[in-house]
Order: sequence, then C-alpha cells, then structure tokens
Amino acid sequence: MAKRKRPSDQPLSLLPQKKHYRQRAHANPFSDHVLDYPASPHLINWDEHYPAFLASGKTPEFADIGCGFGGLLVALSPLFPDTLMLGMEIRVQVTQYVQDRIAALRTTSAGPAQSTSSSIPAPYHNVSVIRANAMKFLPNFFPKHSLSALFFLFPDPHFKARKHKARIISPTLLAEYAYVLRPGGIIYTITDVHDLHEWMKTHLEAFPLFESVTEQVLRDQGHGPVLDAVYQSTEEGRKVERNGGQKWLACFRRKEVSRV
Repeated sequence: MAKRKRPSDQPLSLLPQKKHYRQRAHANPFSDHVLDYPASPHLINWDEHYPAFLASGKTPEFADIGCGFGGLLVALSPLFPDTLMLGMEIRVQVTQYVQDRIAALRTTSAGPAQSTSSSIPAPYHNVSVIRANAMKFLPNFFPKHSLSALFFLFPDPHFKARKHKARIISPTLLAEYAYVLRPGGIIYTITDVHDLHEWMKTHLEAFPLFESVTEQVLRDQGHGPVLDAVYQSTEEGRKVERNGGQKWLACFRRKEVSRV
C-alpha cells in the first residue's frame, strides 16, 4: 500500500489562497486602528515598495482606495509598466493577502526577458499596497497634484442614514481628493448599489473642482483598458456579474483652475 503523502509533501502554488486570509467584509473607518503614518509624503521611501524603480524618483500615480484583494492593481500593472500604482486597504488580513499576491506574481512572472540591463521593469514591480485609512490620512501619503487616477470600486455602501458620514465620497473628503489629484486626473467610481451611485455622483457634481466625463469620452481618449479593468477585475465586480446584478459607473475629471 502506497504511503500517504503529508500536506507538506504536496506541490504548493506560490499564489496565496483567500481562505487563509479570513477577514470581515468591511472595517469601521472611524475606529482607532493601530497604524503607522508618515508625517509627510516626502518621508516615504518608495524604493522599498518598488525595488525595480530604485532611485528613479518616481512616486505613485494611480491609487486604488480600499483595494480589496488587489484585482485592479494586478489587471492594470502590465498595461502601464512604467506607472507606479498603490493600493490602500484598512483590513489587516486583506492587506497581507495583497502583499503576498504581489510578491508571488513578481516571482512567478520573472523571466529571461527581464535582465538587470533591461530598461523594461519586471512584471508587477510597479504595484504595491499599504495598510492605511485613506479617509483620515490620504495627504500624508501623496503630495499635491501627484496622482493621475483615483479609484473607488465597490465601496462600502453604509446603507443606514446615520452611517452615511462614513461613505468614502463626501464633501470633506472630496477636497482632499482634489488636492492629491493633478488637473486632468480622473476619479473612477463604480458600485452595484444605485443609491450609493447617486450619492457619489451628486456630491462629485456639486464639488467645484470636478467635472463629469462620460464613459464614451474616456474610451475615445484611450482609457478603454482602464474602464474594462474597473468593470471586470475586482472580486466584487465578478460577484455582481455572477449574481446577474447591475453596475453603475461614474467618472469625473479634476478641473484646471486658472489663477489671476
């Protein structure tokens, strides 16, 4: 009779499995989470997050707020290999999962085509994740006008009226988003909750530094691959599709303000 192999004898994939990273679906952004924050974005050593861009002077241009399991980052990484992208996630285990996923992808995707003399960065070296509460400390991580894209994909809807103050789109937070987003930069929002879609759209339309931009205009301007990733790359988005749900997209461009 053949000897039964122990689990440790079985070949294991380097890619992490979500079942080992159990976490609640949402976290309270107003809780006193034990987190480290830089006093200024200029104090962050981005080389630790993006070693393939060592001493390049580059800083993140795309920020995925509440990045979940990192689906958007993984989808966009090969499309924009020279653009640094950062996911921000408040949940401990989910952040750890994304860190392990990126590390595994960097290892498994490295091939002979990427050499030390190559100017093309190795796959997935342009994405990283940090555990952070973006509702409280976003400007601590990003200088003024440093981002070209902000993503809010399937955020917590906070259905109860008394919880609406915890929604990721609000007048106070929009001022911070306008601060870190460069003129011409795009905010991408998508949700399967129509009430939340209307909430986000209404607040963004009312804010003087943002203007609505249609999906067709963005596609005509070459943003089609980004929009496809927004619709399809996240775990939440795929779950909506499996359940036959509907997705509502709203995009806004940061206005250029002329000073007299």
